[in-house]
Amino acid sequence: MSSTTFFFRQPDPVPLADIAVWTGAQTPPDADLARTVDGVGPLSDAGPRSLAFLDNARYADTLATTVAAACLVTQRFASRLPATTVPLVCAEPYRAFAIVLARMYPAALRPASVFGTVGRSPSALVHAEARLEADVTVDPGAVIGPGAEIGSGSVIGANAVIGPNVKIGRDCSIGPHATLVHALVGNRVILHAGVRIGQDGFGFALGGRGHAKVAQIGRVVIQDDVEVGANTTIDRGSVRDTVIGEGTKIDNLVQIAHNVVIGRHCVIVSQTGISGSTTLGDFAMTGGQAGLTGHLTIGTGAQVGAKAGLMSDVPAGERWAGSPAQPVRDLFRQEAYIRRLVRRDSKRES
Repeated sequence: MSSTTFFFRQPDPVPLADIAVWTGAQTPPDADLARTVDGVGPLSDAGPRSLAFLDNARYADTLATTVAAACLVTQRFASRLPATTVPLVCAEPYRAFAIVLARMYPAALRPASVFGTVGRSPSALVHAEARLEADVTVDPGAVIGPGAEIGSGSVIGANAVIGPNVKIGRDCSIGPHATLVHALVGNRVILHAGVRIGQDGFGFALGGRGHAKVAQIGRVVIQDDVEVGANTTIDRGSVRDTVIGEGTKIDNLVQIAHNVVIGRHCVIVSQTGISGSTTLGDFAMTGGQAGLTGHLTIGTGAQVGAKAGLMSDVPAGERWAGSPAQPVRDLFRQEAYIRRLVRRDSKRES
């Protein structure tokens, strides 16, 4: 990767032998495993000291022209690399590439202090009744309220607000301008810039004489190893908790309403909106701009397609899409039927 300004430290040269060990990749018997790489890049741009990967067959034509020092690749495509590029053969090249990136660029794994702060910035406001373990970084302008607890190794970004009695575990990163109230946060959680956690859910008793606000007295519980993208909002529960399960990854600009329960290792893509009291099972996924109405149950491993309008429960393992959403196989059959009708009518008109 070439740039006049690069925001992560150039890694020390890494022998291909080390990369093979990290990833479990297989190498040709005559490969020069003492050869080193000191960067990464896409197949088309990687230089002779860089590592590349191929995970999508759409880019397979680029293999023949790459000048990368080595490439993480499946056995199917390994023979298409030029002789100057060492194939590192593995079953999941993208996952292997992630392992290498984590080793070579550890600082990119989670947000750090934007000010180079060590300990507490003098301009941060930390209440006397807050409890911070050793090795907590608090950037300029951050506010930490009474009774808040923050574990060691955590970073509180510039102008972030941590409300009263909020609990944050160890090795967490709370991004600039994030706000957390009424929340319990586990270990190794990443909340990116502008995240809003624990504000009121949208609860009103509607009526002809006006809409009465319903007090929201629940919490947000975020379990270990969750990552939440920039400007996402997660409302606290009304009378029970909003829960984000262990290992779940949430994209930017997602809205999660009160009482929602998201299972472990779910993936929620940008601009998804999940209405109140809906439950997602473990490893469930939603595509971009999916809209889920309230009080639904999305089964374990189920997938909801991009721009879906979901108004029904989804059984475990099923894929639903469309608006209103339905099983993908039914949607495809309907579209095929409509295309046949259009072609038939076109022939009649001609």
